[in-house]
Amino acid sequence: MKRLLLPFLSILCLQAQSGGRIHGVKVTVLSTMLADSGIGEWGFSALVVADGRQILFDTGARPDTVLANARELKIDLARVQQLVLSHNHADHTGGLLKLRRELSASTPSALSVAHVAKGIFLSRPQGPHGEGNTMIAVRKEYEAGGGSFVEHASAEQIFPGAWLTGPVPRKYPERNWTMGGRSGEIQTADGSTAEDTVPEDQSLVLDTDRGLVVIAGCAHAGIINTLDYARHRIREAPAYAVLGGLHLFETSDDRLAWTGGKLREFGLTNLLGAHCTGIEAVYRLRQLTGLERRNCAVGAVGATFDLDEGLKPGRLAR
Repeated sequence: MKRLLLPFLSILCLQAQSGGRIHGVKVTVLSTMLADSGIGEWGFSALVVADGRQILFDTGARPDTVLANARELKIDLARVQQLVLSHNHADHTGGLLKLRRELSASTPSALSVAHVAKGIFLSRPQGPHGEGNTMIAVRKEYEAGGGSFVEHASAEQIFPGAWLTGPVPRKYPERNWTMGGRSGEIQTADGSTAEDTVPEDQSLVLDTDRGLVVIAGCAHAGIINTLDYARHRIREAPAYAVLGGLHLFETSDDRLAWTGGKLREFGLTNLLGAHCTGIEAVYRLRQLTGLERRNCAVGAVGATFDLDEGLKPGRLAR
């Protein structure tokens, strides 16, 4: 009898460790360039609600943008304790300190826990004495105000069915971290200087019965690398939805065709391309993946994705 029970108990233990699945998802864009209402900017932020748990993913570029857009959309961010920062760039972290100060005045727990990936606080030298990584100074002020950072070195589950990729291995040669073909420098842990590939780039992955829902800030690691890693570490499931910035606005036609082919191979069903994805890139990916207007659109401030209701991109992007 014990021999029969052991495999069964092992399966139960594995299921307990996996944490099960997310059954309800709603994602609302709070910062991106296109806006039906509210303020548009070069940045990204989204409120993620998964089985009733709320997470703010990135904080936009300007100090006031996410705060103002949330209020216009009648979203109470004071109720959100956890946030995720996808990487160090200021167009994703610029609103953090203002949001924390404003919201914690009435609700001390508001945005008090920030999930980041290993490498986000490494120095990015600029000139002989300059520092290009604003997160080094932000860290000091955020922690002084009672906030705490949780650093992830690999894929980890932050609550049942919700995962952070942590730093994503670069299996495929996606160079999605450059601007105008240029990249900066990073001071590595051993003190040497190397090309800044944004090693801390991470995404939020929600494991649902329909497949994986992936929220990316810029996908500097490459959206294909991100999905490949998520399917390896979390579950080999279809990519039910990819939402956010994919940094494809400068991508060549050949690389875009390859990306679309891989997304189709991964079973992509919904795409909301915001921020640095690029408008033309979204339309090309719609063709390449065989998606339609109803399930592939440009993201705007106020745009939503719901697991049951699908995409509602807003009037301009509809």
